[in-house]
Amino acid sequence: MNTKIEQLINNIETVILGKRGVIEKIVCAMIAGGHVLIEDVPGVGKTLLAETLAKSVSGTFGRIQFTPDLIPSDVIGYSNYNRYRHPY
Repeated sequence: MNTKIEQLINNIETVILGKRGVIEKIVCAMIAGGHVLIEDVPGVGKTLLAETLAKSVSGTFGRIQFTPDLIPSDVIGYSNYNRYRHPY
């Protein structure tokens, strides 16, 4: 395995203990430019894993609490175009 990737996995593993397989899969998805949906019971470190990965690669971290009434505009926002409004 690439030394840089191994260092990244080892760095994350200093925070998230006993989940090397999961860490490897998430790092692999990140390198491939893919997406990951992490599902598990509450309190097992899903958010901490994502936050630690972001910090390890000098990235940013944001969290969205999904609820049944969540709609796409809650995540990406929206724009409202009014064609009758004068520009001045």
